[in-house]
Amino acid sequence: MQPLEIKVHRKSALLELRYAVDTFSLSAEYLRVHSPSAEVQGHGPGQSVLQTGKKLVSFKDIIPQGHYAIRIEFSDGHDSGIFSWDYLYDLAAHERDYWQVYIDRLSAANASREPLFIALN
Repeated sequence: MQPLEIKVHRKSALLELRYAVDTFSLSAEYLRVHSPSAEVQGHGPGQSVLQTGKKLVSFKDIIPQGHYAIRIEFSDGHDSGIFSWDYLYDLAAHERDYWQVYIDRLSAANASREPLFIALN
């Protein structure tokens, strides 16, 4: 389902998606750790790679991909995930559940959302 409007809030690192019935705000961190790229999802079932240290990630750019998706460039250099409209809507509609699964996976791996280091310009 294609959103009626997309707004990027750079300071708060939120992507706002407005649909006919609902409006969702998804954090850059949430989108980064759920990127549909093979780097994150793997190449088959059970091959996903747990993303750690992404709490401070932000949006670098958002690029339309035809009429079916957007590609998000993140501040950590990740830029290979193409977010289809259906995938974005699914992430938005199930954010609470997907986020809890992610937090549980971090905990089980004794990993953190916090970056190991912060690069200074």
